[in-house]
Amino acid sequence: MPELPEVEVTRRGVEPYLTGQRVTDVIMRREGLRWPFPPDLPLLLRGQFVQSAGRRGKYLLLHFTHGTVLIHLGMSGHLRVLPAATPVRKHEHIDIVMGETALRMTDPRRFGALLWHDASSGDIDGHPLLRQLGVEPLEPGFDAGLLHRQTRKRSASIKQVLLAGDIVVGVGNIYASESLFKARIHPETPANKISLARYRLLVPAIQDTLTEAIRQGGSTLKDFTGVDGQSGYFQQTYFVYDRAEAPCRLCGHPVRQIRQGQRSTFYCPHCQK
Repeated sequence: MPELPEVEVTRRGVEPYLTGQRVTDVIMRREGLRWPFPPDLPLLLRGQFVQSAGRRGKYLLLHFTHGTVLIHLGMSGHLRVLPAATPVRKHEHIDIVMGETALRMTDPRRFGALLWHDASSGDIDGHPLLRQLGVEPLEPGFDAGLLHRQTRKRSASIKQVLLAGDIVVGVGNIYASESLFKARIHPETPANKISLARYRLLVPAIQDTLTEAIRQGGSTLKDFTGVDGQSGYFQQTYFVYDRAEAPCRLCGHPVRQIRQGQRSTFYCPHCQK
């Protein structure tokens, strides 16, 4: 599943092609994906100009003066900017057309979403899918004090707390494993047992991991590619994720794999006490 770095890579890729452009058509080739497409989306967007492309957690936000398009890439989705006349292939479900250019959404497994939030309904942060999200890990407001305060009554493992998204958003499975390794924190440690000092190690580990993943174009394990069709490269530098039984890059001990909440977790039992 595309995580925060992959969505941010997508946002940065589409923004130069979208911002300031006038929508000339919207072509929907099915009724929806995870949820139905807004049936009146072509009428809502034709003739309107894209103000900016933003992101909240794993949601891509296309801002217009009268509302916002929310896009979630689901398990296998990706966006491409291409000539509007490009022949349509299987699983290419919707185009937002801007003259001779189109933003095309592909989603083979159809777990993604494209929704509309009208400005008359209030600020986009109040949308039901966004209002419970935690702070952005790469923006001001995310610090060790916040993590420490918000976890005092959380006995769940720190890995599960990071994935929950209600304290800090967008630290998905891959990047949680990598960040906990860098901070030398065992993924099964109860969140309320971690000291402020150790959270002061975890916060920059999360930020460094996400920043480096964005720099390398995200991770490409199965389906994700960037807007230009290129794969990301961060998976080539993983310390622990998807490296079960391989030697730890720091100490040489075998990396272990466990299951937490139906997700695989990877860690080094020697480095992460």
